[in-house]
Amino acid sequence: MLSYRHGFHAGNHADVLKHLTELALIDYLSLKGKPFWYIDTHAGAGVYALTEGFAAKNAEYAGGIARLWDETDAPEAVTRYVELVRRLNTDGVLRHYPGSPWVAAEAMAGTDKLRLFELHPSDAPLLAGNFDDQKRRVQVQQADGFEAIKSLLPPPPRRALTLIDPPYEDKRDYQRVASALKDALRRFATGVYAVWYPCLARREVGDMVAALKKLPAKNWLNVRLDVATPAADGFGMYGSGMFILNAPWTLPATLAEVMPYLAGKLALDAGARYVIEQGGDL
Repeated sequence: MLSYRHGFHAGNHADVLKHLTELALIDYLSLKGKPFWYIDTHAGAGVYALTEGFAAKNAEYAGGIARLWDETDAPEAVTRYVELVRRLNTDGVLRHYPGSPWVAAEAMAGTDKLRLFELHPSDAPLLAGNFDDQKRRVQVQQADGFEAIKSLLPPPPRRALTLIDPPYEDKRDYQRVASALKDALRRFATGVYAVWYPCLARREVGDMVAALKKLPAKNWLNVRLDVATPAADGFGMYGSGMFILNAPWTLPATLAEVMPYLAGKLALDAGARYVIEQGGDL
């Protein structure tokens, strides 16, 4: 199943949570000044136009990054994230939005490596084109990221952030996430792993999160942002979450400051809320 195109959802509330968390993880890994890899199993196109094409159809970014664009009272981590997005919009007008690979490439040192996977036959060439000038540090492959990461772990520097962000259009993706992480921890127990997931009235979501909590990582952190009350008919995504294995000790404090702000700014109704939970040695 390859019908999903992330361009339709670029810059929405889920992207805000995902990329803000990703940026916090990369900034932490960068503190030591030692090289590390960024691995993205479902990298998408890399960069998205917001005012034309897929994103303009539903304008989901209006309920996400656009709500933060001109804010002056944001927590430091939110300001850092918005400033990074502004690098794609140098005239100050919000027209483009970065995908996870672009966020990583922009935040990481020039000597750090990126390994990007995208299976979709339309998005994979776009992804490669968006990083055509960075071939020395960025490798792009049209492949199933779940399978591809097996050959990369452990990476040569023994330090890495792996982002797993499948479309979940196939219900089997939930089980594949859990299986991939179980295998990844066996190969590279000290890596940092981040999983994005949708909040839906679907049993598979809860089952996956429960399975991730049982994996043999040093610790785990689960953060969720609901922007609306779940629909009475059970249809539609009302929020999203990020589940991190081997999370840095700084992340809980960052999220504790950021999440109340996001829940207020991105709320669609009175049902907006956030959850932060953690386990293990964190």
